[in-house]
Amino acid sequence: MNNLWGDSLSSFWSAWIIVITLGTIAISAWLLFANRKTDKTPDSEGNVETTGHAADEIEEYDNPLPKWWFQLFVGTVIFSIGYLILYPGLGNFEGVLGWSQEGQWEKEVAQAEERFAPIFAQYQEVPIPELAKDQEAMQVAERIFQNNCAVCHGSNAQGGYGFPNLTDNQWLYGGEPENIVTTLNNGRNGLMPSWQQLGENNIENLTQYVLSLSGLEHDEDRAEQGESTFMSVCAACHTPQGTGNTALGAPNLTNDTWLYLAPGQEVADSIRQTLRNGRNGHMPAQAAYIGEERVHLVAAYVYSLRFND
Repeated sequence: MNNLWGDSLSSFWSAWIIVITLGTIAISAWLLFANRKTDKTPDSEGNVETTGHAADEIEEYDNPLPKWWFQLFVGTVIFSIGYLILYPGLGNFEGVLGWSQEGQWEKEVAQAEERFAPIFAQYQEVPIPELAKDQEAMQVAERIFQNNCAVCHGSNAQGGYGFPNLTDNQWLYGGEPENIVTTLNNGRNGLMPSWQQLGENNIENLTQYVLSLSGLEHDEDRAEQGESTFMSVCAACHTPQGTGNTALGAPNLTNDTWLYLAPGQEVADSIRQTLRNGRNGHMPAQAAYIGEERVHLVAAYVYSLRFND
């Protein structure tokens, strides 16, 4: 049903655009011929008709377009109609020549697949740690990364606010080849619930305790009070030591890596915001977009980033 509805919408809007285009061409042609005057000879007194516009006592003559210019406009109208008949390229309307933008895209994709499929198949057979050392393969993988992953992780793969840095050794779901492949194939959905129901006092105590885990400046008294709360509500995901859990994507709280730390923001403020509002990260599955054979190549590229200086 959804596909049928989508197809009908596509046909409707394609027809609508064609109607608007034809209407525009028709109005343009009408304006062109309706305003064309061929009889511009002076009267018996030598006067020539003017448009009524004047500037600095200079009047504007109401002369017709030069013949070559008029013919050029007529040619443009004829060309537009012919082009629309041959190449409408809109949705399900393929025109006399059977061309459409979707068909052209599919043709180019098929040609690219035919050309590059053997290369990707060859890379698919190479283990990721070994493939990560192949400079030629990594050049290909980098282009795929830039086209599909850089929009979130950055062109240098160092991430940003809410997007992990892929060049360090801090991995929410593990940084081994199989973990990276799983992430690319299936995507990830991280959920940190809001703990606002604990009240501001407990949130502040928890904040100070988390700061203490990573060795940052903190209020010792509040951190001591927050430890019991941490063990009750946080340790199940982050472990009692706060070192995180890659099976759940729960981050390590004992290092200096903070995924949701905005530029210029204090770490304590970021922690408070996380505790009050929670976090909801989403990494979309990439296999459907780039294909499984490219997933293997991109996984090797991401794996190689940690070894770059």
